[in-house]
Amino acid sequence: MSTFKTYQEIEAWQKARELTNRIYSLTRLNEFHKDFTLTDQLRRACISVMSNIAEGFERDRPKEFVQFLLYAKGSTGEITTQLIIALDQKYIDDDHFKELSDLATEIGKMLGGLIVYLQKGKHQDFR
Repeated sequence: MSTFKTYQEIEAWQKARELTNRIYSLTRLNEFHKDFTLTDQLRRACISVMSNIAEGFERDRPKEFVQFLLYAKGSTGEITTQLIIALDQKYIDDDHFKELSDLATEIGKMLGGLIVYLQKGKHQDFR
């Protein structure tokens, strides 16, 4: 695994940024934007992924970094669940659901891999 000097270099953070931008665009459309609760919760979950990666990285302690990565990973599951709700409410179609839920799942897997890597004591490489 390569080292990174900033959290912005972490591929999972970059993908989370992409997902966040796509979710913001999507939640501005059609009936979706009228569902304030779901829109807010979905946006917050996306924000949580990016923010927890950044906060954990900036703490400069591998164990804390892992803990914040776990929070971020949990938020990817929250995003997928909220996308299911959006699909059920017909705010999004099957294609949008698959595309975005696949991206959230990919981010979760990337975070899981980073967590395992750091837990195996490879943390000297993360900075």
